[in-house]
Amino acid sequence: AIVVTGLGLSESGTLDAIAKLPADVTLAFAPYGKTLPNTVAAAHAEGHELLLEVPFEPFDYPANDPGPETLLTGQQPRANLDKLYWLMARIGGYVGVINYMGARFTASATDFEPVMEELGTRGLGYLDDGSSNRSVAAQLAKSNDVPFSRVDATVDENPAHGPILAALSDLEAAAKEKGFAIGVASALPVSIDAIAE
Repeated sequence: AIVVTGLGLSESGTLDAIAKLPADVTLAFAPYGKTLPNTVAAAHAEGHELLLEVPFEPFDYPANDPGPETLLTGQQPRANLDKLYWLMARIGGYVGVINYMGARFTASATDFEPVMEELGTRGLGYLDDGSSNRSVAAQLAKSNDVPFSRVDATVDENPAHGPILAALSDLEAAAKEKGFAIGVASALPVSIDAIAE
């Protein structure tokens, strides 16, 4: 499976990605775009499965700020849930969420538990982007009946055409070996073109 993240911020870039990518590619939308109703509707019309990117606190916050309404450690659960509700209301029709950053937040069971409980209540899945080995998402998802998976590889870690194609081949080999594999890529034009190819 391939998930392309960071969609919805640029209307033209998002529409270009939707036009080029096959429906089998899952699209993850950032919650901040000004034209989200248009781009989300276009993605649905082309048959893409959608995820919502939820900004979680990284270890170097606030120097590295994921954006408005970032869920933070040490907050009252109600404060983070209010932020989650705002983020979740930005788009509709998504099957789950994927973290955007969040190494500190996803390592804190105390802070993450109410969020995962809310996802379970709503029947949403959680995809861990695989960026932090400290994430407790798998355990919390299991205890809250949240469909869960973790990204196996970032296919555009080296954002150039050849290396992306090589990473996609590696992902395909991993999928054949274990039955499935999930790759994630950002919505860079080079990534979109390589995945489409």
